[in-house]
Amino acid sequence: MRKRAAAVAVLLLLAAGCGRDDKDDAPQPAPDLTSRPRAVAIAPGPFAAGPFAPPGRGAYLGAWIKPDELTHVGRLAAVGGLEQSLGRRLNFINTYRRFDQMMGTASDKEFLSQGASLMISWATGDNRSVLAGEHDRLIRRQARAIKKIKRPVLLRMRWEMDRPNLRATMWSGADYIAAWKYVRDIFRDERTENVSWVWCPTAEGFVRGEAPDFYPGDDQVDWTCVDVYAGAEFQPIGTLMGPFLDWAAQRPKPIVIGEFGVAKAWGSANRAAWLRDAERTFKANQQIKAVAYFESDPEGNGPNQQFQLSGDKAAFGAFHSLVRDPYFNP
Repeated sequence: MRKRAAAVAVLLLLAAGCGRDDKDDAPQPAPDLTSRPRAVAIAPGPFAAGPFAPPGRGAYLGAWIKPDELTHVGRLAAVGGLEQSLGRRLNFINTYRRFDQMMGTASDKEFLSQGASLMISWATGDNRSVLAGEHDRLIRRQARAIKKIKRPVLLRMRWEMDRPNLRATMWSGADYIAAWKYVRDIFRDERTENVSWVWCPTAEGFVRGEAPDFYPGDDQVDWTCVDVYAGAEFQPIGTLMGPFLDWAAQRPKPIVIGEFGVAKAWGSANRAAWLRDAERTFKANQQIKAVAYFESDPEGNGPNQQFQLSGDKAAFGAFHSLVRDPYFNP
């Protein structure tokens, strides 16, 4: 009797298994990286972009290249090494600054002397402390330092402000917008007129629907921007930043892709295909007037957050094809 009961239980379990939906266990279909990308942000210009003017045709090429050491020599070596591998100069260099880390460093000046422009990604502090006037002296010093550069600069004030892990210092979209305007007023008081103000949230923030809450307004922003990665999710770049492109297409402003990258976790062949699709997507959306690759393997991150192309023959070859395209040599 016990044997019979056990056999019945096994049959019931098997029957339950046969009725279960196995879709969750099935491998996800590979994304289509060969079809023609959507052309969404296609405003022809000309654009009111502030002092940093976009090219009339095509897009500028830039990058952040993580140096072995965050020193003057290290920064120059990192940029010079990539440029030598690419066989060309970058149009602009993305460089990161803490709130109190002064602009116009020795390496900044060297890049400028070589003909490159600067995109400065400035990690401003707690928005409410900014609005309380606690950092006025620092902000004025930074405004004067940028003024001394005497060349048009792209300034990403607290880029990726929509990230959930920054909410403790951003507080809210309204606080960020008020701080943005406060800082701009100080720059105006200092007569710092060589800055194009770049508003740069994440692609994920547009997917969640939160990023637009941080937008300071068309009268406050010169370039719109987005940071977009095939990191945790492997999808075409046009899919990942689709909600941003839909939003940006409604605003007659040039777009800079402030950071883009494809993770090592997806393998060389997939990375190369993703980059070829990125090139097509940038060219289809002609409102995109500048793109900057994130050539870095941040320490402590897993393979889904490692983006360096150097050393990956197939992926670097696809990127090399992009940088040789006349479209990205305006």
